Amino acid sequence: MSTAHLLHAASDVKPIERAVVDEVLDDFGPETYLGFAFYRPDGGCNLWHGWTDGGDALGDQVDSLALAAGLDCGDWLHIGDRHSSITHRGRIRIEAYPLRPILADVQAGERCPEERRSGLRRVIDCAAEQTGQTPAPGLPRWAGFGPALLNRKGNR
Repeated sequence: MSTAHLLHAASDVKPIERAVVDEVLDDFGPETYLGFAFYRPDGGCNLWHGWTDGGDALGDQVDSLALAAGLDCGDWLHIGDRHSSITHRGRIRIEAYPLRPILADVQAGERCPEERRSGLRRVIDCAAEQTGQTPAPGLPRWAGFGPALLNRKGNR
C-alpha cells in the first residue's frame, strides 16, 4: 500500500468517533453521562452521547423526575453545571456528568437562580426578534441526561 493511501482521510468518520467514545467511557466511573463534541476542520462538529455502566437507566430516571417536576432548560443547565467536568483530547470536547448528584439535586428541588433564568429568557427573546419569530412563554423544557430523551427525534 502506498503512503498516499495511508494518508487519505476516510469519508465516514463515525466508526473512528465511535471507537474514541468507547475508549473514553472506560476512563469514567459508573452512572455517568458523557457528551462529546468532535470539532471538524470546516468549523462544524459531530455530537455523541455516551453512558457508563448504569448511566443510561439512571439518566432516564433523572429525566422522568425532572419532567414530572416541571424543570426546564434553565434548571438543566444550572444542575448540570454544578456537577460537570470538561476535558479536551485534541479537538474533542468531553463533558462528564455524574448522575447520582444530579439525581439528588432533582429530588431536592434545586432550581436555576432567577438571574440566570432571566438572562436565558433575554437571549431567547433576542434570537426570536432577530429571526422574526415569536418566542413561546417561559423556557424550553429540560434537555435531558438519559438516552430516552436525548435520542428522541428532534433532540439530536
